[in-house]
Amino acid sequence: MRGVMQENAALSADAYMAWWRLAGVECAITETPVNWLRPAPVAVATLSSDRPAAIPATAKPQDLPAFRAWLENGSDHPESRWASRAILPVGPVDAPLMIISDMPDPADIEHGTLLTERAGSLFDAMLRAIGLGRADVYITPLFFARPPGGMVEASDLAIAAARMRTHVHLARPRRLLLLGDRTNRALLDADGGAAADSLQDFNHDGGTIPAVATFHPRLLLTQPAAKAQCWRALQSLIEEDRP
Repeated sequence: MRGVMQENAALSADAYMAWWRLAGVECAITETPVNWLRPAPVAVATLSSDRPAAIPATAKPQDLPAFRAWLENGSDHPESRWASRAILPVGPVDAPLMIISDMPDPADIEHGTLLTERAGSLFDAMLRAIGLGRADVYITPLFFARPPGGMVEASDLAIAAARMRTHVHLARPRRLLLLGDRTNRALLDADGGAAADSLQDFNHDGGTIPAVATFHPRLLLTQPAAKAQCWRALQSLIEEDRP
């Protein structure tokens, strides 16, 4: 009987040790507790007197064609980490209106252009309501590819917002229309006190430009009651042109 118990205990001990090996424990530990979650200390490099303290940033593109080429070919964009198809901006420089969406929808990725299918039809109706068509406006996403699950990190959002300030400066539109809450929060001052459907100043690399934020057409399809507020936002763009 004792031999059977000893044999079972040995098998249990072997199984227990095998479990820990599968969990990644490959060596013995000490009796002293260790804070494994403590961040590793950052080594402070000593700067020599003949080396600059900081590496200068890469020069920004100086015109819109160069900027578009940078978007398409640059490897330091957040989108370079995502496998999604890129949807690049389209439209003329000096357009009366620049429209900024948050990112391509799955249907946009499939069609190779922004704002397609039912959301695109509603978007076209919004443009017609203010006397414009797609050929008249400049359309761009904040992120020109779609991340997994449509989720972006705060650091990527900050990079995209800074990039967009250069984009607006080079595209030189007269006004901005921001589609979607994520675009609004990234580019406009949410605590600035302005009404949600009124014009605000957007600060870009070359100054300021009137901008208004409204709902993305994808949300309007599911919440028709929001169309009234969207129309008020579009009216603010029309009133900007009135003497």
